[in-house]
Amino acid sequence: MKKVLIVETNVTRYKGTKEATGLWLGEAAEFVDELNKAGIDYDFVSPKGGFVPLDPRGMNYTDESIISVYEDPDFVHRGLTNTLKPAEVNPDDYFAVYYTGGHGVMWDFPDNKELQLIAKEIYTHDGYLVSVCHGIAGLLNIKDDNGNYLIANKSITGFTTAEEILAGKKSVVPFLNKELAEKNGAIFKKKRFYKDYAIKDGRIITGQNPFSVRSVAKLLVNEGTLGGN
Repeated sequence: MKKVLIVETNVTRYKGTKEATGLWLGEAAEFVDELNKAGIDYDFVSPKGGFVPLDPRGMNYTDESIISVYEDPDFVHRGLTNTLKPAEVNPDDYFAVYYTGGHGVMWDFPDNKELQLIAKEIYTHDGYLVSVCHGIAGLLNIKDDNGNYLIANKSITGFTTAEEILAGKKSVVPFLNKELAEKNGAIFKKKRFYKDYAIKDGRIITGQNPFSVRSVAKLLVNEGTLGGN
């Protein structure tokens, strides 16, 4: 069975500020927990490789399952301190790429050509593009060989403008997910703020916010199991 490639951020602070950000722990840990239950293997990659910072605000939204993954030496080693560099990744090894969130991703996911190429290769070979919350930033600018956005005419979701306002970050982020998604041809869907919401359109699976991680993972696990990847 092929693996899932989990993408995480290297960004430590909101650009232009002294405020810390990074990976929203639950968006990696809950996803990993679901993959572990399903017996699906995975690797971690980040734009620069190596260290992945944690968004301190995300540590206020943990439970025993998240902390258990966080305490796992394998997760700490592969997922937080020694993530792969894009150049070390062979797209043929994976049936899906999953973009985690945390505000940091809005600066190092959208325009990373190496990650875009990896994701395009996985998707082109019948793989899945998956994201949750701000992780949608990794999907927004991926194009096919003809220059068309892969999200065009696809129903997707991600952290909403209302949620950005409630988080107090609307004036800090470099773009709003809904606006850029629609600019690039996607059909942006949402539910009430901070409610679990995950959708699948073809081989693209997305979740709205941190409360949607397990729903996203289960949609993918179901595809991986049925598809025999």
